[in-house]
Amino acid sequence: MEFLQTPDFWIGLMKIIWINIILSGDNAVVIALAARGLPPAQQRQAVLFGSGAAVVLRIGLTVVAVKLLAMPYLQIVGGLLLLYIGVQLLSEQDGDAGEEKHHGTLLAAIRTILIADLVMSLDNVIGVAAAAKGSMLLLVLGLAISVPMVVFGSTLMIRLMERFPMVVTLGAALIGWVGGETITSDTVLLPLMQDLPWLHQAGPVLGAALVLGLGRWLQKRSHAAPA
Repeated sequence: MEFLQTPDFWIGLMKIIWINIILSGDNAVVIALAARGLPPAQQRQAVLFGSGAAVVLRIGLTVVAVKLLAMPYLQIVGGLLLLYIGVQLLSEQDGDAGEEKHHGTLLAAIRTILIADLVMSLDNVIGVAAAAKGSMLLLVLGLAISVPMVVFGSTLMIRLMERFPMVVTLGAALIGWVGGETITSDTVLLPLMQDLPWLHQAGPVLGAALVLGLGRWLQKRSHAAPA
């Protein structure tokens, strides 16, 4: 256990914790959006499962992240999944309230969290892997310590969404932004982005606009439909 006494170990651990705090903001938003419509007890379960899943996924993905990111079309598919999730979560805002709708949706919320975590963690883990410098112990410790921070962030976001509905809209826009950014970062589109660099900046904006526009339209159509 001599390595625990070396400054490099503790510096590396602090780097991983800090990087993960910065990169976990979008994950906390997704967890909060997916869990906000559940009863309080199920909200806590969804937050705990979602936060734990985010860490486990990042540990697993770190080993293969560089190779995965080099695979063509993978980020396009992932980005489209995020856009779908953003639209779905926004369209469900202020839906029909009631115990029947709330109950039985815990598994759906966890599924949404897992898919979004998987996509959003792909590029995030590269920064964590670089800080770990090949040390699996550093990686696991740093991410495990950050779990309570993700849980706290998700819980705080749920409370804000309950009090300020606009936060839901901003959260959905963030998911759309990340989705557009993920799509334009795919290796297949790299030559096009080099020729037309403005597309890389426009991708996140278009993603956010698509989620907001389509989500609001579906929301209005749902409210206008006869009961």
